[in-house]
Amino acid sequence: MARSEYIRGTSVRKPNREYRRTPLHVQETTHTRKHHMSLGYLLFLSLAMTLMVSTLAWYISLQSQIKGSVKNIATLESQLNNLKQDNDEAYNRASGNVDLDEVKRIAIQEYGMTYATEGQIVRYSDEGGNDYVRQLAPIPEINKN
Repeated sequence: MARSEYIRGTSVRKPNREYRRTPLHVQETTHTRKHHMSLGYLLFLSLAMTLMVSTLAWYISLQSQIKGSVKNIATLESQLNNLKQDNDEAYNRASGNVDLDEVKRIAIQEYGMTYATEGQIVRYSDEGGNDYVRQLAPIPEINKN
C-alpha cells in the first residue's frame, strides 16, 4: 500500500512533498561559516580549558596525598599494635618472674623490715580525687604518748 493512496475512513492524505536538495558546495560553505570563532571566544575557551586542566591536576595531587596519608596511618597503626603486643609480652614476663614470697623474705630477713603497727599508720585524705597524694611538706612526726 503506497502512502499516497487514500483509504476511506482514515485521516486526510498527506501531501506528497518534494524536498529540495541544496548542492553539496553550498552546504559546505554554510557549514564552514557556522564554525568561525572570534578571538575573544577562542581566548575564553583556552582560559576555561587551562582552568579545568589545572583543577584536575590539583585534584589528582590531593588524591595522591590522601592515599599516602592513609598508607602512613596504616603503617603507624601496625607499628603501634606491634609495640603494644611486645609491651604486653614484656610485662607478663616481668610479672611472672617476680616471686612475692622471696621479696617478703629478703625485706624482713636482710633489711630488717617489719609490718606497721596500728600507731604507725597515718591516713591523709585526698581531696583532689587523684590516685596518689603529693607531698608538698615533710610529714609531721607522731607523738608516742
